[in-house]
Amino acid sequence: MINTLPNTSVKVRLRLYAAGYCLHPEWVTIRGGSLRACRFPAGFALIEHPVRGPVLFDTGYASRFFAGTARLPMSVYRWLTPVAYREEESAANQLRRDGIEPERVRYVIVSHFHADHIGGLGDFPSARFVYLPEAYEEVRHCHGFAALRKGFVRELVPDDFVDRALPLDRAHTVPFPPECPFPQGIDVFGDGSLYAVDVPGHAAGQIGLFLSTERHDYFLCADTVWASRAFRESRLPHPLAGLIMSSRHRYRESFERLHELHKRCPQLRIVPSHCREALERWGTEGAPL
Repeated sequence: MINTLPNTSVKVRLRLYAAGYCLHPEWVTIRGGSLRACRFPAGFALIEHPVRGPVLFDTGYASRFFAGTARLPMSVYRWLTPVAYREEESAANQLRRDGIEPERVRYVIVSHFHADHIGGLGDFPSARFVYLPEAYEEVRHCHGFAALRKGFVRELVPDDFVDRALPLDRAHTVPFPPECPFPQGIDVFGDGSLYAVDVPGHAAGQIGLFLSTERHDYFLCADTVWASRAFRESRLPHPLAGLIMSSRHRYRESFERLHELHKRCPQLRIVPSHCREALERWGTEGAPL
């Protein structure tokens, strides 16, 4: 069989979670979707690396989101996407219940800097923050309405973020098999365990993550799509969704690559961050903790 996926030579363990959810009309996120408001969970992933220990991919919401969006213009964020969240749903509290203290988390990989992905950064005091430099540069100087348009809530970024930052280095880029729709990725730890992949468009510098457990291959695709139906059925979001995108053109390019990846590798478990179907179906599968 032709190998279409990158060689993830080091296997990890994976568990999927969600820290709160928002409500949004489905028709905006997928062509032909329902007019009703649907739940979109704020997914995050725990990756147990055999050497690096617990690694997070995003963090979902946290209570500080509400303080950061209490006043105009950021309160518009809460009005457009009403958020439901309970403190016991925080990434830190869920990990505690599974026997992992937040201080043990040494790395948080940030797919992009929208509030529903970075809400819990401040709950992991020992973590280094891994991300593409252009993702943070896109938002770090934004305030007011500019920050609102980019979905960036400044209060969610820890005061010592820069001191703990570990930006991805494109010098560690490796080519993928020619049959893979994504031509290359960044070897995050230099050991073939995790590959960060460019999936821009929804947000500048957004990344997805290829990884493998002992039983399954996964691609955590962040917000390349909001639901698995989108890449399976090649159903782009409504043009209105383009108002919050960094680039409509680059979004479509990332979307089409994801759809092609699914066609070529139907056995691959593709996990959009906000897809209830994927999070519920595979939340405790793979190599469960």
